[in-house]
Amino acid sequence: MVRATFAGFTTAVSALQANQKRLDITGHNLSNMNTPGYTRQALQVSSVNYTNPISHYMNGSEVAVGFGVHMDKVTQIRDPYLDIQYRNQMDKSGYTDAMQATLDRLSDVFDETSIQGIHQAFLDIRSTLENQHDPSKVHDPIFEAELRSRMQTLTNLLNDAYRQVEEAEKVEYSKLDGRGTNEQGSVEQINEILRQIGGLNRQIKQNQIFGQQSLELMDERNLLLDKLSSYIPIEVTYYKDINYDGNDDGIIYDYDSKGNIIGKRDWPDDLRVEMVYQDKDGNTQKLTLVEGTIGSKDDNYGSVAFTAPDGYLDDPSKTSLTFKGFERDTNGNLIPNKQSITFDSPVFTPGANGTTAEVGNHFADGSGSIQSSLDMLWKDGITEGITDKRGYGYYKAELDTLAKSFAEVINGINAQGTQKGDDSVLLVNKTDDSTKDISAKNIGISLGWQGGTTHIGTSTDRNPDMNATVLNLLEAMKATYPTDSFLDPDGNKLFDDVDLKDNSFADYMNHVSTILANDSYRNATNLKTNVTVLNGIQNSRDSVSGVSLDEEASNMMMYMSAYNASSRLMTTLDQALDVLINSTGVVGR
Repeated sequence: MVRATFAGFTTAVSALQANQKRLDITGHNLSNMNTPGYTRQALQVSSVNYTNPISHYMNGSEVAVGFGVHMDKVTQIRDPYLDIQYRNQMDKSGYTDAMQATLDRLSDVFDETSIQGIHQAFLDIRSTLENQHDPSKVHDPIFEAELRSRMQTLTNLLNDAYRQVEEAEKVEYSKLDGRGTNEQGSVEQINEILRQIGGLNRQIKQNQIFGQQSLELMDERNLLLDKLSSYIPIEVTYYKDINYDGNDDGIIYDYDSKGNIIGKRDWPDDLRVEMVYQDKDGNTQKLTLVEGTIGSKDDNYGSVAFTAPDGYLDDPSKTSLTFKGFERDTNGNLIPNKQSITFDSPVFTPGANGTTAEVGNHFADGSGSIQSSLDMLWKDGITEGITDKRGYGYYKAELDTLAKSFAEVINGINAQGTQKGDDSVLLVNKTDDSTKDISAKNIGISLGWQGGTTHIGTSTDRNPDMNATVLNLLEAMKATYPTDSFLDPDGNKLFDDVDLKDNSFADYMNHVSTILANDSYRNATNLKTNVTVLNGIQNSRDSVSGVSLDEEASNMMMYMSAYNASSRLMTTLDQALDVLINSTGVVGR
């Protein structure tokens, strides 16, 4: 039979509308090709094909085609697998990038390739002793004053180096909680990201329920997820909330008056963000930080808090990082009460074979900038259990070892060269002018030496020569430790506990600098690799989700051709209608 008169025009109009919409979307893509985080959009269409008769005059064998195109929705072109890859790589890059910034700060303290620092100060002391070792110069106050000045310079440099490491440590704490700065710390930034994702979840779902796709809001949320993945390792899940639509398949069906299905649409997806971490036994655990759109206001996202009492820099073990999320039962069902997961510093346990440390909750090695800060703040690279990373504690301990060893050797040698009862202490803990608990932070010249009541020794029981002490001091500056070069009057080894890993005092600074340089080089190599891989994944993601000028221009020509063809269809239909109305039935007139 002849179909409805204007049905063909409706088909042509739907084609015109669809191609016009495609042209609009193409223009929208081109105008946003440089917008950060923008995802290329496309029109999703379906063929209009009525499965039920629309007229009492249609027979059952009528071929139901030719009714046009239906514009379903505008969608984003994204590859979820590439998103997962990108965020996993962002996690690794965030760690190495934050670690490199930390190592660069430490290199300002220990890299003495371009400055005259602690290494040179030891060489200057050695040079002064070489000038003073002549017996005629031992009592010369000018030479002793020069030696005292050289020693003072060294102690000041050790004090300053320790202070700079502490300042770098404070910066690391500030990176976490923003304390003492006018910028947000990582903890505050994570909380802000979680708050924004929770708010966007509600806004996007509400808009989608009312037929608004909110694709730009989804782009904003994806940018936030990418940024969050640089701080902590996360997993992102999209799921249907069956509690809202009441259908197991997450689909809403539209029915006619007779109960027949005439259309269907998807219930909007919810988004879940889970933090992935490891417990003290190394088992992988997850904590839900964002849970779809449950509850109201801020019920659908968690938080993180950095706890540090006053004076926390003196005892980092009192600090902790606490994540609050959502607790789930064994069946995976959400429990309304929020769960807290705390990251504490390692627990130290003294034992017969030395102190060991046990790490509690933590992120996997190389996961996120937060773990980088925790590694540098809590791991000393020396204690068993936390030797995988050399943090600030390691470099402070190395400076303390150098200062304490130097003071022990210098004071010990000078004591051998003084008369019984004379004060022989040259280097002290300047906070109380004693030899107790000398460290790089407090080492200084004794008040006796500064005031002229203490001097360099002039003889020993084994060697009565006037310059014996100076010669021993000079030998001590050249020696490597451990050493058996120095003995007490009973023949026992002195300084048996001084261990500089077979280095002299001057070379020990080079030893520490070399360790730092190796760590920095290895991390810089990892960072370069991670960034290269990240850029590769970004390029792959852009090839799918990004806007290509060439591709959009090609699409524009294709859609315009289809638009012209649809217009031509209307002209052809008009000609056919003219024949039907004006030329049909004129035979035999």
